[in-house]
Amino acid sequence: MSYCLNPSCPKPLNHPKAKKCRACGSKLLLRNRYHLVKGLGKGGFGATFLAADLSLPGQPLCVIKQLRPNTDNPNFLSMARELFEREAKTLGKVGNHPQIPRLLDYFEDRQQFYLVQEFVKGNNLQQEVKKHGVLDEKKARQVLTEVSIILRDIHIQKVIHRDIKPANIIRREIDNKLVLIDFGVVKNQVNTIAAGNGDQTALTAFAVGTPGFAPPEQLAMRPVYASDVYALGVTCMYLMSGKAPKNIESDPLTGEIQWFKYIDVSDEFADILLTMLEVSVKNRYKTADEVLQALDMTEHLDDLSHSMVGFSSDLSEDKGNSGSHGQVASYSSRRTTSSRSRDQMGTRERTGSRSRANPKSRRNDSASRNRTASRMGTTRNTSERNNRGNPISRSQGRAQSQGRSNRVDSTGKNPPREIKKPIKVDRQTLLDSYAGGRRDFAGKDISLQNLQKANLSGSNFHHSRMIKVNFQGADLSSADFTGCDLRQGLLRNANLGRSYLSYANLEGTDLRGADLSFAHLKNTKLKGANLCGANLTSANITEEQLVLAKTNWTTVLPNGKRGFW
Repeated sequence: MSYCLNPSCPKPLNHPKAKKCRACGSKLLLRNRYHLVKGLGKGGFGATFLAADLSLPGQPLCVIKQLRPNTDNPNFLSMARELFEREAKTLGKVGNHPQIPRLLDYFEDRQQFYLVQEFVKGNNLQQEVKKHGVLDEKKARQVLTEVSIILRDIHIQKVIHRDIKPANIIRREIDNKLVLIDFGVVKNQVNTIAAGNGDQTALTAFAVGTPGFAPPEQLAMRPVYASDVYALGVTCMYLMSGKAPKNIESDPLTGEIQWFKYIDVSDEFADILLTMLEVSVKNRYKTADEVLQALDMTEHLDDLSHSMVGFSSDLSEDKGNSGSHGQVASYSSRRTTSSRSRDQMGTRERTGSRSRANPKSRRNDSASRNRTASRMGTTRNTSERNNRGNPISRSQGRAQSQGRSNRVDSTGKNPPREIKKPIKVDRQTLLDSYAGGRRDFAGKDISLQNLQKANLSGSNFHHSRMIKVNFQGADLSSADFTGCDLRQGLLRNANLGRSYLSYANLEGTDLRGADLSFAHLKNTKLKGANLCGANLTSANITEEQLVLAKTNWTTVLPNGKRGFW
């Protein structure tokens, strides 16, 4: 078939050998070279066609995009022409990328503008989902990685795509590579100029992005590189759920899309998607390169978690094998304890220098030391009571005594230190122990456990390994998490009031809606922690820590006021 380019033609389809349109009389061959085979799509500001280039051997197929401003305003046409040429050059530069269609030609014909690009044969990701179903996490991660690499390369060229969506990502049939199509830069630039000159036509509201995929700042005509990151996050959400964003409800307070109920996804990948889908640009990944770094980090953590094999899955197994399992604490715990000891020594030195100059300070320091000694004695007595009759503790003592006596081998040299893993504790064992009156779980490995809505208030988790633990809605008030590794944890809506989190690692932890009032957060790592909606009233936390975390207008700051930090 031959296709007529006249926007007002009532019957654009014609016989393949026709020279002129039988309906409107328009010339069918564009620029005496391009034979339009069929229409691929149209909108209020243009149309896309599949065409054959008759001037080349084999008459290869190409894609022609027609930009047709529906106005006779000479000023507008002049601006459109200038911007069209400028953006065609930009597309020519970006089109050198192997996963972006090359720009083959651009020209003006009868006050309409044309871009001719390489034709990519294959199905787009929207078609793939409809044909084969949704993607699992592994495939979605592959798509996210591959498209992020393309975006990183075009962002380096100072180009924003503005219309990332499944329909604009084609899986190339020849090599199975993903190709990014349909850049909206030309249309958006024209619209911005038109709006600035008061020409309030349908053009000013067109092509700012696809509704549901475009973030708020892009809809406000202020796109940034992070706008493409948001749209790519929504694209992944669609690929894994099969649901368009308009069909998924959003949080009325934060505006966040409530996608997680439709997707089975790991905590690490969920955290990446959550950051990509942040409504506020401040809290979102700023560039595609940051997304790639996050993906590399989670893959590294996955490799570590697979390589770390504990000696036991819970305490009940340890009781039967106490001789080999309970010898020493983990290397990371000892290192953190040593670091904390050095910090305390430095603190004592500074305090001592102040005390020598101030008698009142000496009295206060003396009282403080007495209180500290009293607490240490209480802790030691409590620990002794808890461990009395405990075969694990007795075996630990024997093993440590044997270790001291055998510290030098037969050659007179110190043997290499053996690094032991912390004892793993499963959910049920932990809850049963707590119900039985036990509160001391220091130095344990509680990673990956689901402790949602558990009551563990007042517990001692000192230097425990708790990566990706689920404490959502749990009561952890007055608990001691000093030196704990809580990375990637889920503590949403948890009660952490008056808890001790000093020197803990909370990087990437979800603390949305958590109660952290009067919490001790001295030297706590909070990079990437999500504190949106959290209550930080009177919390011991610094400005430097808050800057590294994510906050929004629902966050209650230490001064009791709501707002961003």
